[in-house]
Amino acid sequence: MAYDSCASLFRGISLTDIKRALVSVSDKEGIVDFVRQLIEMGVDIVSTGGTAALLRDAGLPVTDISDVTGFPEMLDGRVKTLHPRIHAGILARRDVPAHMQAIQSMDIETVDMVVINLYPFKKTALKENVGLEELVENIDIGGPSLIRAAAKNYLDVVVVTDPSQYEMVLEAVSSSTGMDEGLRARLMAEAFVNTANYDAMIAKEMHARFGDGFPSSFPMPSEKVMDLRYGENPNQKAAFYADPLGAGITVSKAEQLHGKQLSFNNILDLDKAMDIAMDFERPTAVVMKHTNPCGLASADDIYGAFVTAYAVDPLSAYGCVICLNRHCDLATAEEIAKYFVEAVIAPDFDPPALDLLTQKKNIRLLRTSRPIGPEERLREMKMKKVQGGLLVQTDEDIEVRPENLQVVTKRKPNAEELKAMAFAWKLVKHVTSNSVVYVKEERAVGIGAGQMSRVDSAMIARVKGGEETQGSVMASDAFFPFRDGVDEAAKAGVTAIIQPGGSIRDQEVIDAANEHDMAMVFTGCRVFRH
Repeated sequence: MAYDSCASLFRGISLTDIKRALVSVSDKEGIVDFVRQLIEMGVDIVSTGGTAALLRDAGLPVTDISDVTGFPEMLDGRVKTLHPRIHAGILARRDVPAHMQAIQSMDIETVDMVVINLYPFKKTALKENVGLEELVENIDIGGPSLIRAAAKNYLDVVVVTDPSQYEMVLEAVSSSTGMDEGLRARLMAEAFVNTANYDAMIAKEMHARFGDGFPSSFPMPSEKVMDLRYGENPNQKAAFYADPLGAGITVSKAEQLHGKQLSFNNILDLDKAMDIAMDFERPTAVVMKHTNPCGLASADDIYGAFVTAYAVDPLSAYGCVICLNRHCDLATAEEIAKYFVEAVIAPDFDPPALDLLTQKKNIRLLRTSRPIGPEERLREMKMKKVQGGLLVQTDEDIEVRPENLQVVTKRKPNAEELKAMAFAWKLVKHVTSNSVVYVKEERAVGIGAGQMSRVDSAMIARVKGGEETQGSVMASDAFFPFRDGVDEAAKAGVTAIIQPGGSIRDQEVIDAANEHDMAMVFTGCRVFRH
C-alpha cells in the first residue's frame, strides 16, 4: 500500500461525509428505502435507467447519469456509465493533489459511494434452453467496471454490492465515527469476490458451450449456502458453498424439513449416498458411514430396500446417513426410527412418516422434491484440492453391459450371476479403493473398503458378510495383483468375479478362478476412488 499507516488511519476516520452516490441495481430489493435514508443524510443520488425511474416513482430526487456525462445512454443500454466523468470521479485519490487538480480542471465531481449489483447472468443461464444472444446480453460490463474502480479506491469510496449490506452501511455512515477504514476494506474485499464469482460464472458457462478440453485457468463459481458449526473436527472452521449454475439434484438444493444444522461430515455423506442412489432405477436404499456405503439394496418397494440395506452391516450403520430414491412411507419411517440415524434424504416424506420422524429431535430430514435416479445425475468436472493446487478430472462413467464383458475363465457366468455382477459393479465404483464387494441378487452382503492391500479388503468383506457371502459374486474396483484375492473369495463362497483385468499376473489370477470353478469376467476399465 502506498499510504503510510498514520495517513491511512487518519483518512479512514475523517472521511465520513458521503456527498454523492452512484446507484444502479438489477436486484432492486430494499433500494428505495436505502436511497431515501441516504438522501435524508444529505447524499446526492446519480442513477441509471430503470433504477432512476423506480426512485423517481417513489418521489426521490435523482440525477440521471446522462446529465453527468453529457451523453445519452447508448447501444440499448450497453454504454451508460463507461465515461471519464464517472470513473475519474470514483478513481481520483483524495490525498493526491494532482488527482484532485486534474478532475477539478475538467469540472468532474467526486463519487463517494457506488451501489451496484449486476445483470442477472446466473438467472439467465439457469433458464432451460436459453439462447446465446440472451445470455450475452445479460453479461454486465459497466457494473463490474464500477465495482472494481470503487473497490480499488476503497479508502475514498464506499462500494456496496449486495442488499444485505444496506443496513450495515447506513448504521456506519450515520454513526459518530462514520465509515471506518476496516469496514471499507471488508466491503472492498467482498466487492472483488463478487466480480470474481460473476466472471467465473460467465467463464464456466461459455467454456461449457465452446471450450475445448481443460481451460488454462479453472473457474469455480460459488455461493455460500451457510456457515457450519465446524469442519471435520470441532477445532476446524467450515462453510458450505454451492455452484450457482449447478443443475441436477444436489444436497445444496435439498430442503431441510427437520433437525439441527447439517454438519460438514453430514454433507459429505449425503452427497456420496445420493451419488450411489442415482445409479439405480428400482427402489433403492443407501446406508452411508464415513463416505463409504455400509449397506445397499434394491427391492420391489422402498421398505424392503431399506430393511435389507441396513441389515448388511448394522454395527457400522450406527450414526449413518440414509438415501432413499423413493418417497419415505410410514413403514420405512418406523424402521428408521428404531436406529440412531444422522440424516435421511429422499424425494419426499409421506405426512405420517414425517410426523413420526420429526419426533426424533436430532435426525435431519431433507427433501429433494425431485426423483433421485439416473436421469437427475449431474455430470461435471470432479475436483480435489491439494496443498498449493487443484486436481481436476472429467466425470465419466463407462457403462458395463453383459455383451461387453470378456469372459476369461472356463466357466461362463449364468444369468443370475451376470445380474448380480452388474449390481456389484455399480456399488464397487463408489467404495474407497482398494475396494471389494460381495453381492447377492440386488443387495450387498459384504463390503471391504480403503485398504492398502486388496486381499485385506476381500478378507474384511468376507468377515463382515459372514455366511451371507456363500453363493455371492465379487466385484473389485481394480485388477488383482496376485491370486490371493481370488483365494479369499473362494473362502467366502463366491461363485463369480467381475474385475477390470490388466495385471501382469492376470493368467495366475484366471488359473486360480478356474481351480475354484469360478466364473470371471473382465470389464477393461478401472474404477478407483481415492
